[in-house]
Amino acid sequence: MWNTGHPAPEQCEGCTWVTTQVAELSYLHSRDVTFAVFCQGPYEESARYRDFMGWKTPWYSAVGSLETLLVGRRVGRMQIICYLRQGSKVFETYWTTARGVEVMDNSYHLLDLTVYGRQETWEDSPAGWPQQCTYTRTSTGSPTWQPAWPGGRPIAQWPRLEAGPPTTSEQFRAKKADQRPRLTYLSSIAPGK
Repeated sequence: MWNTGHPAPEQCEGCTWVTTQVAELSYLHSRDVTFAVFCQGPYEESARYRDFMGWKTPWYSAVGSLETLLVGRRVGRMQIICYLRQGSKVFETYWTTARGVEVMDNSYHLLDLTVYGRQETWEDSPAGWPQQCTYTRTSTGSPTWQPAWPGGRPIAQWPRLEAGPPTTSEQFRAKKADQRPRLTYLSSIAPGK
């Protein structure tokens, strides 16, 4: 899902969470499989977010093709769709959404192995066990990771920021000479903010 015209903190935390899990494609490529993101927003705007997040996977805008790619499904939701290409023909072989995309997440699987688990409120945990990190959005980064919903920002954005929210376009223009290039992505994600 892409929130067109919205700044980085307001982008989909679920999509950010899942996309952040995919870093190395060589294992897929060795089996003649690839992975690509078909963003539901405009390419130029979403590619700035991709660059800010440091994602290296192939990235495409599906704007204009969503009704065909997601026929019979709700546009605006995170989806995993697998295709098989044989010559010039393409066949859809798998599809899931919502909690089904959890298959892409290694963090939850590792947390499931720990004594406290995912620390989510739905878990049947003894009294006094931590169950604080229910969301994939927080209002602060390390070390407190204060959950926030609504509000906050996707957790994976915090390591990319040294302190607090991104600078505004006005602050960026005023301090242009003093800012590092990676902050350019933040100010250009939300023009006029």
